[in-house]
Amino acid sequence: MFVRFTRRLAAAALVLMAAAPLVSRAAIPSSVDGQPMPSLAPMLERVTPAVVNISTKTRVQVRDPFFDDPMFRQFFGLQGSPRSRVEQSLGSGVVVDAAKGYILTNNHVVGGADDITVTLQDGRDFKGKLVGTDPDTDVAVVKIEATNLQALPMADSSKLRVGDFVVAVGDPFGLGQTVTSGIVSALGRSGLGGTGYQNFIQTDASINPGNSGGALVNLRGELVGINTMIFSPSGGNVGIGFAIPTNLSNDVMQQLIAHGKVNRGNLGVETQDITPRIAKVLGLKDSNGAVVTRVTTGSAADSADIQVGDVITAMDGKPLRNAQDLRNAEGLMPLGSTVKLSVQRNGAVREVTAKLVPEKLATVDGAKLDARLAGVTFSELSQNLRSQGIKGVSVGSVRPGSLAAQAGLQANDIVLGVGNLRIPDLHTLQQLAGVNPRQLVLVVSGDDGVRYVEIR
Repeated sequence: MFVRFTRRLAAAALVLMAAAPLVSRAAIPSSVDGQPMPSLAPMLERVTPAVVNISTKTRVQVRDPFFDDPMFRQFFGLQGSPRSRVEQSLGSGVVVDAAKGYILTNNHVVGGADDITVTLQDGRDFKGKLVGTDPDTDVAVVKIEATNLQALPMADSSKLRVGDFVVAVGDPFGLGQTVTSGIVSALGRSGLGGTGYQNFIQTDASINPGNSGGALVNLRGELVGINTMIFSPSGGNVGIGFAIPTNLSNDVMQQLIAHGKVNRGNLGVETQDITPRIAKVLGLKDSNGAVVTRVTTGSAADSADIQVGDVITAMDGKPLRNAQDLRNAEGLMPLGSTVKLSVQRNGAVREVTAKLVPEKLATVDGAKLDARLAGVTFSELSQNLRSQGIKGVSVGSVRPGSLAAQAGLQANDIVLGVGNLRIPDLHTLQQLAGVNPRQLVLVVSGDDGVRYVEIR
């Protein structure tokens, strides 16, 4: 079979060679009926210099069940600092402010990185400074000190329509800058997991590992989205990619530049999806909306007389399908916005207004829990994290040089436990006040996964 196949290939090659002079005269015309052939090349000449490669190095502790055991280390005299290794990753970014050197990318590209290197299309390398990250939307901003940068203008992503042509530019698999094209397959995608607030553009333009943080542009060369993730059973592109709309990423970027973090408004409610059983109990016609399970005293929802058992069915006239829709709508609105809520109670529907205010989270000084935790502040988890089923205590700040900082505890880490004791909330952590175990070992979740932090 193989021999016959190769003979056919040889015969076909001879035919092609004989016909070569004829084929060479049938070149693709440069124009048709006086009109030049369409090409994306002129647009891409303006776009590609603004798309950069981002490489990072992150030092992570090496976990070992024996080495992590204090008794094992003491017995074998292994009292040095925990071993570590350096992890490297590649991604992409987009220059959005040439004068100030601001680059938009994904949080999962640069979050937690110790070293960031930005490589421009012309081959120049620069050390990147992390301005801020927002894990809830997977947006991050990096700054470089460079001249002769070229930035992409931002389009109004709310004007995108399904069917619009788009082009993705990035550095997949570290191969080098690559361009792919497609259309907008869907808008407003959410409920995909991975981030707290979602309003994705779906596209069939090929997106692969390394494209994260790269540009999604329209045919005018304007930035409409930041490529962030794909849906794939195999890990490779299957034509279902997602990008963060520029209207969202720009709002987040402005807050990160101004404050280093995102200050979100909050209604002060916790909700859950409406199951058929809940719908029957509440006398609802369908399962659309989100039922209120908790109202924070003094919150915007409390002032609007929203009560446990109410069903929020729409915000600013936009219907809400479930609790995730409400979290998205709430989390993507600017701080201080006044929103109109449609609320159903006992079969009656009413309209109420509420002003989104900063979320008030209870905090505690670590020094009051244990002297070794001096310089650390802890707070309860945000409503967004609690709504995702995450339990623990957030690390608000860690004073440089403190015992906790030396041990590797970082701001925004989530403490899941102390030793063998699970810590589901701040109240449980406060119960440890006065307890002074010989080894203070925290089970912590952060950008580099779950790890142990021993504070001595």
